[in-house]
Amino acid sequence: MRFRLWLSVLLFASSSVLADEVVIYTSLDQVFSEPVLQAFEQETGIRVRAVYDVEASKTTGLVNRLIAEKPNPRADVFWNSEVGRTLVLKEKGILAPYRSPSAVDIPEQFQDSEGYWTGFAARARVLIYNTDQLTEEEVPASIFELTEPKWRGKVAMAYPLFGTTATHVAAWYAVLGPERTEEYLRALKANEVLIVDGNATARDVVVQGEVPLGFTDTDDVNVAIQSGKPVGMSFPDEGGLGTLMIPNTVALIADGPNPDMGKRLIDYLLSRDVERRLAFSDSMQIPVRDGVERPAHVPPYARIDAMQVDYADIAANLEPAMRFSRELFVR
Repeated sequence: MRFRLWLSVLLFASSSVLADEVVIYTSLDQVFSEPVLQAFEQETGIRVRAVYDVEASKTTGLVNRLIAEKPNPRADVFWNSEVGRTLVLKEKGILAPYRSPSAVDIPEQFQDSEGYWTGFAARARVLIYNTDQLTEEEVPASIFELTEPKWRGKVAMAYPLFGTTATHVAAWYAVLGPERTEEYLRALKANEVLIVDGNATARDVVVQGEVPLGFTDTDDVNVAIQSGKPVGMSFPDEGGLGTLMIPNTVALIADGPNPDMGKRLIDYLLSRDVERRLAFSDSMQIPVRDGVERPAHVPPYARIDAMQVDYADIAANLEPAMRFSRELFVR
């Protein structure tokens, strides 16, 4: 799988970019992002060349590639399935400002004050539980309960150096402070938390009954629920720390090959129709705007007790959070 990915990367890098096409790197799972990009092609006639990330290195692989390509950018647009590393790219001068007319009704909290990125279609960091092993009432109300002896060896979590799990830990650093966060992570390890390769794997071990409970994202749980698997999801820490909400972000790459085409694609991705599409897909993305049509099982954003955290603070804490996690959960 990884050999095929890098082979496709090499072939992509060796080919030239045409004037009537746009190049996008995206970390949103291909099964969810590809239909959106295909719809853009059909509606505009503009060819889309997409590079997707892999689950185990979610987001991080593409971010590192964008940094490496800074002297000679090959992408026009970065569609990130989270937000922390988008801000890292801004700090490193990888992004160009662009204020899309499609974003006029997106809440201010999901827009960079200088126009370097815009958020849309959020996911939540939730607890997934096996309904054959736990009732809804038995699911802990708070993540802090997971360090108790009753949950020893019964909780799964993705390796916290990648994707939304890394973002989640950085958010704890920002809100709780490094000392309390590191104390919590040590307690999780002492309680024999099961560290797995990614959020989908965390979901799968719960589906299979290897452990009854795990950290993951709403999209991963919803895929299992829609497939008839014996799982449910819980939004933790209502009235307390709150549930971390992670929007998709989209940004224009500085000095990309086709910036005009890139802006047209960004306008499309930030449309209300794309938020609707993602809400009705198995990815269960939660619209950040009021009034966007959504299925009954997708809660309105306003009804979720969201963690109060500045996304810039998450970005600032990514590196220290990763350093500690790498040392603690050595593999």
